[in-house]
Amino acid sequence: MFDFEKLDVYSVVKEQNQKVLQFLKDHPELDPEIASELKKASMAVVSNLAEGTGKMNDTEKKQYLSDARTSVFRSVAMLDILRSIGQLDEEDFLQLYEGFEKSSKMLLGMYRSYSSNRSGNNNSHTNSGSQTV
Repeated sequence: MFDFEKLDVYSVVKEQNQKVLQFLKDHPELDPEIASELKKASMAVVSNLAEGTGKMNDTEKKQYLSDARTSVFRSVAMLDILRSIGQLDEEDFLQLYEGFEKSSKMLLGMYRSYSSNRSGNNNSHTNSGSQTV
């Protein structure tokens, strides 16, 4: 098993990505450019987390976690655009939004754990959470 597969945050972002992919599959009528951007952003959350976990130093790990979180923000912006043009109802918006909010908090918690880990050898990032989105 790869290190990233052991992380609680990985399970959360992977599940969120699956929800986004299913939503896109169920709604082929969505604006194709916005749908494509949402798919790319959601996939980038998962891939940046996985890739960052493989980096050997904390500075690189933190950069990938930051990139993953940035992709969460990009995903939420795409959801907001879809909602504002009437292609995403409030119920679906809130369900997807909440998943991204949880992902963001966990990624930030993991990022902060590297910031507070002076030794750089702590790999116990299985329970990362925070109050800030």
